[in-house]
Amino acid sequence: MSDRRSRNIKVAMLARVEGEGGLEVRVRNGRVTDVKFRIFEPPRLFEAFLRGRRFTEAPDITARICGICPVAYQMSSVHAMEAACGVTVDGPLRELRRLLYCGEWIESHALHVVMLHAPDFLGYPSAVHMAKDHAGHVTNGLALKKTGNAIVALLGGREIHPINVRVGGFYRTPTKRELHALVEPLERAREQALAMLDWVKGFEFPEFERDYEFVALRHPLEYPINEGRIVSSLGLEIPASEYERHFTEEHAQHSNALRGAKRAPQEGDPGALKPYLVGPLARYSLNFDRLTPAAQQAARDAGLGPVCRNPFHGILVRSVETLWAVEEALRIVATYEPPDAPAVPVEPRAGTGVGATEAPRGLLVHRYRIAADGSIAEARIIPPTSQNQRSIEDDLWKFIEARLGLDDATLTWQCEQAVRNYDPCISCATHFLKLRRVEG
Repeated sequence: MSDRRSRNIKVAMLARVEGEGGLEVRVRNGRVTDVKFRIFEPPRLFEAFLRGRRFTEAPDITARICGICPVAYQMSSVHAMEAACGVTVDGPLRELRRLLYCGEWIESHALHVVMLHAPDFLGYPSAVHMAKDHAGHVTNGLALKKTGNAIVALLGGREIHPINVRVGGFYRTPTKRELHALVEPLERAREQALAMLDWVKGFEFPEFERDYEFVALRHPLEYPINEGRIVSSLGLEIPASEYERHFTEEHAQHSNALRGAKRAPQEGDPGALKPYLVGPLARYSLNFDRLTPAAQQAARDAGLGPVCRNPFHGILVRSVETLWAVEEALRIVATYEPPDAPAVPVEPRAGTGVGATEAPRGLLVHRYRIAADGSIAEARIIPPTSQNQRSIEDDLWKFIEARLGLDDATLTWQCEQAVRNYDPCISCATHFLKLRRVEG
C-alpha cells in the first residue's frame, strides 16, 4: 500500500460541454500543499470575433458560446447594447424576456439536478445506470426539461442557440393563444418540480460549509434574472456599470480561463484580491425574500434556511429555483398582453454599455464599446465559471484535506461530485475525472 500522507493526485481529463479541464492536488506529510483546477481548453476568442461586427449581431454570436445557456449570453448582450444606446425595454417585451430566461433556467436546472448531479449522490456512474432503478425520477426530470425547452423554442425560435432575440426585443412575439398552450405543461411542471425537490432532499449530503462572499443581482421587487444591482453578502451594492471597479480577472499559469476575483485593498497591499461565489447559492442567499411563498415553503420543507453555505446543497437550491421559475412563467403567461410591436427602435451611438444577468450558473457580465456607426469596438464577457474558479480551488483544498484517508477511487468519486456542485453545464460523460497517483 502506498503512503497516502505524501502523494500527487492528477485528474487527467474533465469533460465539459464548454471545455476541457482537470485537477491536480499535491499532498505532503498529510497536508494539502497545492490545488490546481486546470482548464486547458484553447481560447475561443469570442470577444475578438465580435470586434468590427454590427452591434445588432451580438445576440446571435454570443448565443453560440454555450449550448445549454445561450439565452443568458443573449440577454446580457442585449442589455449591454441597449445601455450603450440609451434604450430601455419594458412592458410586455420585458416580461417575454423574463419568460424566455425562465425557460432556460427550467431546462438547465433539470438537466443538472437529474442527469449530472443526482447519480453522484446515489452511487451511480451515470444517469443511464441510475435510470434502471429510478426511472420515474429520470422521466420526471426529462419532462421538466422538455417544458423549459418548449418555452425557449416558442420565444427564441428554436431550443438551441435561439434566433428570435434582437437588440430592442424580438423579431416576432407570440400570440396569447400560443402562450396559453404553455399553461398545461407548466402546471404539470410545477408538480414535477416539487417531486424533484422531494426526491433530492432525501439524499445524504456531506457536512461542508464555507464562509463565502456571495455576489448576485438583487432587484427591489423580483427574484433576479435580467435586471438588478450587483450586491454581495458583505454589503457591496453597485450598478452593473461599476462591476470592473470592484472585480477583476487574473491569469493563472495552470488555466486558460481567466480567474475572477474581488478587489480587496488592504493596508500595505492595495492590490489584494479575494475569491467570491456566484451562482444558485449566492442568488438564493441574497434573494430568499424574493422567492414566491410556495418556493420559500418548499425550501424550508427541504431543510434549507434563508442562507445556504454548503455547496453540496446546490442541488436543493436549483430544485427550489426550478419551482420558482415555473411559477414565474405561469404568472407571465396569465397576464400577457401582446405588445404593439415586437421590438423598440434602437439607433446606435458612440458609447459603452454593461449588461449583467443571472445565468443558471450565476452572474454573467457583458461590456461593449460601440462606435457611432454601430460597429463593436471592444467586447468583454465575464462568465460565471471564470468568476468561481478561485472559490472552487479553495473549496477543493479544504474538502480534500479532510478526506486524505480515503483510497484513490473514493477520493476521485467525491472530488467529481464536489466539482459538479458549481457548474450545471458539465457534460454527462460517465467518468469525467480520471485520477492517477504519482509516488514521490
